[in-house]
Amino acid sequence: MKQLISTTEAPAAIGAYSQAILANGMLYTSGQIPIDPKTGKLCESDIALQTRQVFQNIENILKVAGLNLSDIVKTTVFIADMSLFSEFNEVYKGYFTKENAPARSCVAVKGLPMGALIEIECVAVTA
Repeated sequence: MKQLISTTEAPAAIGAYSQAILANGMLYTSGQIPIDPKTGKLCESDIALQTRQVFQNIENILKVAGLNLSDIVKTTVFIADMSLFSEFNEVYKGYFTKENAPARSCVAVKGLPMGALIEIECVAVTA
């Protein structure tokens, strides 16, 4: 059985997808870009600020499902330019302890929606 997870505290889905789906004890989020859900606009064009906004969106989605960042088991990060990796990674490390860091993939992509510098999707576990 799957359950749709949605919150107004993260950017609304604007297509044929959901913010997240909870299925068999696993939460799968759609990729989150640095949109401020209050304004619907992309936040500033700084990788550190954009990464923080993405994590705020992810945390708000997790909260609706009764989860938090420590429940994440896998992230997939899409970054617009690998030259931004170091700065992104410094911010990313602030969200996880060494003991609970999820598995991660990070790839550079040619472009992201709205000209975002970063997009992150994750998988979290409920038990």
